[in-house]
Amino acid sequence: MIYLVEDETNIRELVVYTLQNTGFEVRGFPDSKDFWIALDENTPQLVMLDIMLPGEDGLSILKKLRASSSTTALPIMMLTAKGAEYDKVLGLDLGADDYLPKPFGMMELVARVKSLLRRSKQTGEKGEYSIGELFASVPRHVVTASGLEIKLTLKEFDLLIFLMKNVGMVLTRDHILSAVWSYDFDGETRTVDVHIRTLRGKLGECGRLIETVRGVGYKICAPGSAITKRGS
Repeated sequence: MIYLVEDETNIRELVVYTLQNTGFEVRGFPDSKDFWIALDENTPQLVMLDIMLPGEDGLSILKKLRASSSTTALPIMMLTAKGAEYDKVLGLDLGADDYLPKPFGMMELVARVKSLLRRSKQTGEKGEYSIGELFASVPRHVVTASGLEIKLTLKEFDLLIFLMKNVGMVLTRDHILSAVWSYDFDGETRTVDVHIRTLRGKLGECGRLIETVRGVGYKICAPGSAITKRGS
């Protein structure tokens, strides 16, 4: 089930129609009121939020979803006005997994939705990784930093695992986009930068393990300690 909150009737109906004809089950809402009621009854696989909504806007909804333990890892896609760079960055800062600027094509929309859902279903490599005081378990979807469990969004978790699987390697932003987001993001490397920043913030002192390689990308390493991997 996919929930879409979009106040523009034409867009909402077109998106619902397109996704339903692609095989998805979708419910559309013109504002947050009915959305919250529906969420109490059933947690969807994906939420799509328009930012500009009457009453409670999309960013406020996003913030509440990420603050709740039941929806903290729920895949969320933001629909933004074309060129609204501030809204994009703010949405990513608040924990959005993806954003799609308006106007958008239906084929691109379907591709983005399939990608997010595919990533949320994948268990990836069934292993556990540790670097210093940082630990991550793929099958349990658990991350701890300095002994404290850290709540990450889907994309933050995928990004951390990708870095830890490639410990010591310098990874370009384009490489990270391709591996973590699974499709061509049209050079939107700002997405990687924002996710790295929020990931570092959540990891606290362990966030220092993620290093910026100026002009290239990022790497994760722990001087004086080696990564270990358990499982296969």
